[in-house]
Amino acid sequence: MTLTALSSVSSPSSYWQVSRAPRYSLLLALPLLVCYQVLALLLAHGERSVRNGADVILQALFTALAGAWGPPLFMACVIGAGVWLVTRDLRAHGSRLRSGVFIAMLGEAIALALLFGFVVGSVTSGVLGMLQTLAVPGGGGHEMDWWTRLMVSLGAGIYEELLFRVLLVGALAAAARALLGWRPVTAGVAATFAGAAIFSAFHYLGPYADRWQLYSFAFRMVAGLFFSGLYLARGFGITAWTHALYDVLLLWMQ
Repeated sequence: MTLTALSSVSSPSSYWQVSRAPRYSLLLALPLLVCYQVLALLLAHGERSVRNGADVILQALFTALAGAWGPPLFMACVIGAGVWLVTRDLRAHGSRLRSGVFIAMLGEAIALALLFGFVVGSVTSGVLGMLQTLAVPGGGGHEMDWWTRLMVSLGAGIYEELLFRVLLVGALAAAARALLGWRPVTAGVAATFAGAAIFSAFHYLGPYADRWQLYSFAFRMVAGLFFSGLYLARGFGITAWTHALYDVLLLWMQ
């Protein structure tokens, strides 16, 4: 890291605050979105025509509303919302971006991805009261090649975090407050647990689903809780990269 980069993150309080801001958080996630979309386009033929399940769900919602215009409308909404949030943040805090912040954020995501399997696996083993392998078992009805699995892994960082953390947990918390009159903290905790259970169950649906096992379900539910806490504490960008890098790490280990 250069002296300029070091000076950019020399103030811890400044780094923890600005790294959550849209101008850094969303721009850090942008390469994940681009790489996923490019791979999805290059692999869009024959048996390799597969997309991340969360992406499929989100596009299906737009397709139900707009028909054939659904997928491009969905992408336009994703890009438009991102541009609006980043532009508003830049206008409020100045247009200058510090490269050192992006470097530190990526380094933080790499460290979290490396620690993630051990921590979540240990917690899961403790909850179940038995020792299991940290690797999440596969076993779906169809096998994907390496490049397709890489594409799906990158998409998990973007679209699973968008669907299950940003939209689902947020919607569940809002519904609990509005319909049940729960306090924000109570609604947030309940939404986090419910969202984690739905996130785990999501992996057992569809033609590429894993075989259901108690350990893998518990592992993914604990993972959902971890990612929700990370999203609340560190924002979308670092959470998306941590999720994607962890999935890619598993891919390399297989």
